[in-house]
Amino acid sequence: MQIEFIGAAQTVTGSKHLVHTKEATILLDCGFFQGQRRESITRNRALGVNPASLDAVVLSHAHIDHSGSLPLLVKQGYQGPIFATPATRDLCAAMLADAAAIQESDARYINKVVARDQADMEPVEPLYGQDDVVHVLEQTIAIPYRRRFLIAPNVHLTFLDAGHVLGSAIVLLDVVELGVAKRLVFTGDLGRRRIPILRDPEIPTGANALITESTYGDRIHPPIEEMDNALAAVLQRVYQRGGKVVIPSFALERAQEIVFALKGLRNAGRMPPMPVYVDSPLTSKITDIFKLHPECYDTETRALLHDRESPFEFDGLRYVSDKEASKEIGMSREPAVIISASGMCEAGRVLHHLKATVEDDKNAVLIVGYQAQHTLGRRIVERRPRVRIFGVERNLRCEVVVLNGFSAHADQTDLVDFAVSTRDRGALESVALVHGDPAPQRVLEGLLRQQGFSNVVVPAPGDTLEV
Repeated sequence: MQIEFIGAAQTVTGSKHLVHTKEATILLDCGFFQGQRRESITRNRALGVNPASLDAVVLSHAHIDHSGSLPLLVKQGYQGPIFATPATRDLCAAMLADAAAIQESDARYINKVVARDQADMEPVEPLYGQDDVVHVLEQTIAIPYRRRFLIAPNVHLTFLDAGHVLGSAIVLLDVVELGVAKRLVFTGDLGRRRIPILRDPEIPTGANALITESTYGDRIHPPIEEMDNALAAVLQRVYQRGGKVVIPSFALERAQEIVFALKGLRNAGRMPPMPVYVDSPLTSKITDIFKLHPECYDTETRALLHDRESPFEFDGLRYVSDKEASKEIGMSREPAVIISASGMCEAGRVLHHLKATVEDDKNAVLIVGYQAQHTLGRRIVERRPRVRIFGVERNLRCEVVVLNGFSAHADQTDLVDFAVSTRDRGALESVALVHGDPAPQRVLEGLLRQQGFSNVVVPAPGDTLEV
């Protein structure tokens, strides 16, 4: 068995890994590359995978950097099965359709701006459309957690709960070649332990090789309780200034976690009387999907539902889908909290809210998730004096607050503990670090070697690993 690393190799986006056996080729994830617009368009048009060579696709979860190129794969000729958990399939129905709609909308807007010579940009075309998304859903087969399923000759798939987002899975591939059985484990994105809403990640047994994410391999997240305190402090400061708090958020999981935290602050009397707007049609759809999958919840969240109390609703919270209502929020001068996608500020309605708020120091931008290099979100985190929004340079005068503790990614301790626990329950021979920038990966590699892991690799795009 040979693993070929195509995307999310020494970077955090565009997850794609090929597994070659003697009888089959399987693609793990098919994600969008996210970064500078021109580079993203170029890299996403070049899949790096021959659709005709694939026997199966396995999707770890619905985040766009893991699923976003599936419609393009199908558009370019892939007609085989796509395997995912039931919740992931349902989420992809909403998220991929939204990705197609955003591409179409952004293309119209950018091309209009380019036609007026108001920006140094090139005309763009969407990578795929709604019909391609429908074909993806037609080809997707939903497999529940812990159900063993034959997906290719002598290759069985089992999903375990990754605890990262709703429906996220740790992928187990059991491969038999020449009478010898090997188990490959792919974490996808690994979740944190003891955070609200979802269950903790499961530990696989019998692993011979591990492909693990490494996003936060160089840092330890503060406790979630500290994040609640920090969130309350930001809200109080901005409310007293009469400003707005804009929270760029991934529509899947992060938005629900922030709503859950705000609900807790409101119930505890720790939140000022500011309305909260979730200005994202996709987030509204995803929140409805959450309600359909209690099998993914932890005990505490299931108890809330049993008591008929929604974790995602409270007085003063409004989900906004209508464009005109979104514009009204942007024009209002009243203090407010605005949660809007996308999480890395590269597309979607959040760009309009950032355009309206970043140049006023009474406002704040609250960053609650990882920001990849070369994204607008990363430039805001770095507090660049000027940032480009819709092709126009703007002064970054607002307060910028980064709360990484809300991250749904495992931190350094979680990653090391997961690898050690997996080794203790199997015969782990090799570990490959993916989905991380080089600096965190080097730190995590060193820590794993200190723990006695002798074969740890940090593959670059195009590298291979023999199992």
